[in-house]
Amino acid sequence: MKTLDHLTLVHLDMVLEDVCRSLPHGGDHATRKKVAQRLMSSARKGNLSIDGLMPVARDALFEATHHGAAELMVSRRPLAGIS
Repeated sequence: MKTLDHLTLVHLDMVLEDVCRSLPHGGDHATRKKVAQRLMSSARKGNLSIDGLMPVARDALFEATHHGAAELMVSRRPLAGIS
C-alpha cells in the first residue's frame, strides 16, 4: 500500500470538506467514509492534485447519496406486460 505524504493528505481533506459542504451538517459518517475511501484509492493510484481528486469526490458523493433512490425507482418500475 502506497504511503501518502502530508501535502496529499491535506488535499484529500480539503476535497472531502469541499464536496460534503453541500450536505446537512457536512454529511453523515457513512457518506463521508465512502467518499474518503474513494479519494484514498484514487490518490494511491497517483491522482494527487486537487483538480484530479475533485471529480472523484463528486462522483463518490453522488453515488453515496443517490444509491438508495435509484434502487427504489427500479423496484417501483412496473413489470413488462403487466398493467
